[in-house]
Amino acid sequence: MPSNEQRRQTAKRKLERQLERRAERDRKRKQMTIGASVLGVVLVIAAGAVVYGLTRSDDTSDATAAESTPTQESTAGEMPTARAAALPATVDCSYMPDGQAPAKPVTAPNATAVSAEGVAEVTLATSQGTIGLNLDRAESPCTVNSFVSLAQQGYFDDTPCHRLSTTGLMILQCGDPTGQGTGGPGYGFVNEFPTDQYDPEDSNLEQPVTYPRGTIAMANTGQPGSNGSQFFLVYDDSPLPPMYTVFGTISEEGLATIEKVAAAGDDGSMPAGGGKPNTPIQIQTATVAA
Repeated sequence: MPSNEQRRQTAKRKLERQLERRAERDRKRKQMTIGASVLGVVLVIAAGAVVYGLTRSDDTSDATAAESTPTQESTAGEMPTARAAALPATVDCSYMPDGQAPAKPVTAPNATAVSAEGVAEVTLATSQGTIGLNLDRAESPCTVNSFVSLAQQGYFDDTPCHRLSTTGLMILQCGDPTGQGTGGPGYGFVNEFPTDQYDPEDSNLEQPVTYPRGTIAMANTGQPGSNGSQFFLVYDDSPLPPMYTVFGTISEEGLATIEKVAAAGDDGSMPAGGGKPNTPIQIQTATVAA
C-alpha cells in the first residue's frame, strides 16, 4: 500500500503534468492568435496591392486634362452640395499671365466687382447638336466671368472638343483652339468651388468625390492658378479629387448630344485617359444669352 509520501508525490506529478498541458495549450493558443493577426496583415497588404494595381496606371495627366481615376465609383465620396457661406454680391478676381501666348487672340476679362449672383446661359452650337450650359455665378464667379468673356470674344468658335473619356471618367473636354490639349488664353486663375470649401492642407483634397452627371468643370494642370480655357462636360457620374472647379450644369439636350458622341468611343491616344472622339465634335459658336 502506498505511503502518504508516495501519494503526495504522485499527486504532485499529476498536477505538474496538468499545469504543463495547460501551459502548452495556452502557448499554442497564443501562437494561433499571432498567426491570425499576421494573416490579417498579409490580407490587408494584399488588398492594398490590388487597389494600388488598379489605380496606379491612371495617375499620369497631360498638360491641361483632368486626371483619370479608378473606375470603382464606390470609392468616391460626396462633393459639397453648396458653399458653406454665400459670397458677397460682387467679388474681385485675379487673372494672371501664364507666360504662354494665347491659342487664339483674346484679352483677359475685367477682374473687379465681378457679379456673384445669378446664372449665365450659354449655348454651344456644335457639329453634333446643341449643348446648353447654365453657369452659376454664385458657385464660381471668377470662372463664369472668364468663360463668358471668352465666349463673347469668339474664343470658342470653330474649335474642336479634343478629348473624350468613356472609362472611369465620363467626360468630353473642350476649350483648346489648337485641339491638342495644350492651348489656353494666355492667363490663369485659381480654383473656386468645391476646392475652396476645403482647408488647403486637408488630405481630403486628394481623395475622389463624385462629379455628378450634367456637371461642367474646369480642366487644369494640377498647379495652382492653372485654370484657363479648357473645360470638361460630365455626361455620367465620375470620380475625381475636388481639385477641378465646378461652375455650372449641362442641359438634357446637351447631355444627349454628348452621349451620342460618347457612344462611338475614342481613339485612346491621350496619356491621361481617353482620346480624340471617334465621332468628331466641333464647337461652331458659343453664344451668351442677353
